[in-house]
Amino acid sequence: MSVGATPDRFQAADVDGAHHREDNYLLASSGLGSWLVTLDHKRIGVMYLIGIMASFFLGGIFALVLRAELFTGQKLFLSEDAYNQMFTLHGAVMTFLFIIPSIPAALGNFMLPIMLGQKDVAFPRMNLASFYLWIIGAVFFLCAIVFGGLDTGWTFYTPYSITTSTRVILALLGVFVLGFSSIFTGLNFVVTINTMRPHGMSWFKMPLFLWALYATSIIQLLATPVLGITGLLLIAERALRIGIFDPELGGDPVLFQHFFWFYSHPAVYIMILPAMGIVSELVAVFSRKHIFGYRFIAYSSIAIALLGFLVWGHHMFVSGQSQLAAVVFSGLTFSVSIPSAIKVFNWLSTMYKGSISLATPMCYALSFIFLFTIGGLTGLFLGALSTDIQLHDTYFVVAHFHYVMMGGTLVAFVGGLYYWWPKMFGVMYNENAGRLFCLIVFLGFNLTFFPQFIMGSRGMPRRYARYVEEFQIYHQLSTMGAFLLGIGMVGAIAVLIYSLYRGKKAPANPWGAATLEWMCSSPPSLHNFEEPPAVGDPYNYDNLRYDEREGGYVVVPGAAKKTSSH
Repeated sequence: MSVGATPDRFQAADVDGAHHREDNYLLASSGLGSWLVTLDHKRIGVMYLIGIMASFFLGGIFALVLRAELFTGQKLFLSEDAYNQMFTLHGAVMTFLFIIPSIPAALGNFMLPIMLGQKDVAFPRMNLASFYLWIIGAVFFLCAIVFGGLDTGWTFYTPYSITTSTRVILALLGVFVLGFSSIFTGLNFVVTINTMRPHGMSWFKMPLFLWALYATSIIQLLATPVLGITGLLLIAERALRIGIFDPELGGDPVLFQHFFWFYSHPAVYIMILPAMGIVSELVAVFSRKHIFGYRFIAYSSIAIALLGFLVWGHHMFVSGQSQLAAVVFSGLTFSVSIPSAIKVFNWLSTMYKGSISLATPMCYALSFIFLFTIGGLTGLFLGALSTDIQLHDTYFVVAHFHYVMMGGTLVAFVGGLYYWWPKMFGVMYNENAGRLFCLIVFLGFNLTFFPQFIMGSRGMPRRYARYVEEFQIYHQLSTMGAFLLGIGMVGAIAVLIYSLYRGKKAPANPWGAATLEWMCSSPPSLHNFEEPPAVGDPYNYDNLRYDEREGGYVVVPGAAKKTSSH
């Protein structure tokens, strides 16, 4: 989409269709320059979305190349060194450039102020700075790809990352800068939610998506500095040979793992918590029913954020740590599953006897619940000491990680994109096409990763470019599934892009949601609201009815006053 030439169908319209062109945030000022220096949280969110999706497709291409190479177990077109580089870049791009910033930076930036009834975040300039820091970090990664590659694995494990001739320092500089971008976003969200909630919106009148973003921001603020410091220490070790991680100089390579996973396991919850927030919104809206167990879901987000800091050692059960430490980390790993299970059971309870609408966003929410449940339950095997020894560093871990991160975060991200697309761009998409590609994504994902559980439990190690014949059928199924998944994802995004040019104009509230972002025009005006919206229960749908003339839902006359008194 060209940000400088937006179709006229993006013009916002009130009931009389009388809003001016200037009121539309997409058209308020034209030209690329007006976007590059904008302080509008909505435009920053759209720019993040474009950059993040570009990163996703780059990482996806790396993944398909890897799966194609693994189809036979023999060399097709990648040498072992080239395979290692492709594997590393797939993991690094997907993790640092896509999954971690995806929901908070794109959807969070766009929606958080509107869901609070505000015109922007607390620090608009810091918001813009975070985007440019993300761009700079991405450029460092691209430079590492172009000027020698990277073959350490996305975890940069020592001592190999100290001795390899590939561009580790460039990639680490990229990670360091991306960390600042993440911190800026987290700080902005914490301050905005703490200080800019409108009158009447107490903590327990906030949408659950905001609770999820708040918990995520806490992790970003507390954990990301550890990653930045670890990256700088590794750069110093490579450049100056000072003996922190290098065993030849008296350093400890396992220390790097402690530092790295102290950030990177909480980072898993930076990825999944916003996804859970999206699913909470989708399940309630498309069940036409008040969310069940609101406070439990809200508190469980904070519990996940706090417990996530205490479980990093389960990545290191085979690294030689003491038996006592292993037992403690195993117990804590099981405990962190409790708040996740609370969310799943409350979503199911919300759907029970609800009037469920299988709109495209709800299809993605149901896919999320199914895939995330498989990912969570298989994590129990990796948290148990006896089974983890067998499964460590096998394809079982690859499948578990992808069921949580891709089957969870990516699926919820696309579901949230479909849910908020009419609000963001003022157009509706083809529902039948959206549901079709959701089904293709679901089938392709399971065909890709479920066989990996089987071959992992039978001993197929991860990261290997070559394998024995007994694993070939599983790899072939996985490769076919990967290409089917790729077709589904390309189709899902194509449906949205096509709607920009052929979609009918969206009403202000096409889904009948009760959160504040649906009380402004679609797309929002430059300052979001003409007047402060009435604050009420974000999951009370009794005051909304479908209006044929509007093509969407409207508040029942006289109900706004009643709602604001909740």
